[in-house]
Amino acid sequence: MEPLTWTGSFSALNPIYIAAWAAFAVTVIAQIVLSFVSPTPEIQGNALAAKRTPGELVGAAMRYIFLGIIGLTLVYLAGGIIVPGFESKGIIGNISTRFLPVWIALGATFFLSITFKRRLGLYGKLFDSMVGMIGFAIVMFWVFTGIFGAMDMIVTHDPLAQVSGMKNKVPGTPTPEGSEIYEYYLLGGDNLARDVFSRVIKGAWEVIKIAPFATLFAFMVGITLGLPAAYYGGRLDTFLSFLANLILAFPVILLFYLLVTPEIVATGIPVYMAGVLFIFPIVFLTILINSRYYTQPQKRNLYLGITLVIGLWIYMGIAWNLDPLGIIDFPPNLLVVFVSVVFVNSPTVYRIVRGLALDIKTRDYVAAGQTRGEGPWYIMLWEILPNARGPLIVDFCLRIGYTTILLGTLGFFGLGLSPESPDWGSTINDGRRLLSIYPHPALAPALSLMSLVLGLNLLADGLREESLKD
Repeated sequence: MEPLTWTGSFSALNPIYIAAWAAFAVTVIAQIVLSFVSPTPEIQGNALAAKRTPGELVGAAMRYIFLGIIGLTLVYLAGGIIVPGFESKGIIGNISTRFLPVWIALGATFFLSITFKRRLGLYGKLFDSMVGMIGFAIVMFWVFTGIFGAMDMIVTHDPLAQVSGMKNKVPGTPTPEGSEIYEYYLLGGDNLARDVFSRVIKGAWEVIKIAPFATLFAFMVGITLGLPAAYYGGRLDTFLSFLANLILAFPVILLFYLLVTPEIVATGIPVYMAGVLFIFPIVFLTILINSRYYTQPQKRNLYLGITLVIGLWIYMGIAWNLDPLGIIDFPPNLLVVFVSVVFVNSPTVYRIVRGLALDIKTRDYVAAGQTRGEGPWYIMLWEILPNARGPLIVDFCLRIGYTTILLGTLGFFGLGLSPESPDWGSTINDGRRLLSIYPHPALAPALSLMSLVLGLNLLADGLREESLKD
């Protein structure tokens, strides 16, 4: 079999596509230059002159060219799904076909979200922001990719399998006959003859299953400690702030490095840290339910019982590997990385929550709650915290991006996850040794990591814009 080309039967569009990107780059540069030298619009009477400035013309051209680029990209992706045959689809078409479950899930998500956006609160308002929608689309693309990739619906090969003769092969190289079910390495092979495409897809799941949940745990720690520190003040605030500043005094990457080194892991310190940090979500939920349903003992006791039974079961399985049912299995190396992320992010979240709570606790509605005789934790969790949700949601999205970069950094240095793990950092590290000769093993996971972080930043910007309108 012949190697695949990138665009297959759509190769006639390649010159137009390249020219469109070149024209887009020229218009971007021109708009930047004109923003400094373009004259201000002339005023005739009480109205601006109808004549458009050069900057406006260039801006309009840039928008039309960008829409043309999007249209051509959709032709490559959709056309690759429709046309039959590996050679006709090309590399891009075959990859698009493998992502068909993701496209369907994305389409359904956007359709339902836009249809009911007025009933979905801040999430629904996100679809009024173009920046927010783009960021959300990128993030959900990788979320669905991770989920469907974990279900083996996208990958073409076992990410750990080595196929003889496929070492450092370029994208689109056919596999030897009888070696695998799928006939090509769509993004080439790495230095151990493993499929780069499948490793990138599996690596998405490694990121998705760690970064959001570790960030959520860090927020529960930061909120549980930050709210009382700001509300009560005094010695409690001084003590907790000192601990937070003590942790923040260390460089983040150095602290990560220390926590995941084998010598520290051998002492059992990460396990003890997990035992302390992972109890905070249970404490947070217990206080939240008790403060909300304090006047309804039956509901409170029911909800608290369910929370404590499920929470302690998960806690014993994750932190101490003592799940009595044997369902929860948390690998030790994954636990170390998880604990490191929570420990490093918690002090920063604490300081943000504390700063917001110091401002909000002076508001009139907080004083009104105190006058009604509401308890301190009710005021903190049901008066102060909801009014701080905007900045916290934005920071949550940004912090997932930071966590993703840190996970990639740890993998790049060969720390934390197992050496054969397909996480993006490890894959980049494996490919960098021959980067000048074979760039594809490192380039694909690097672009994946960059796009996910970019999507999270755009999503945070969109959420920030909409939260300011509340």
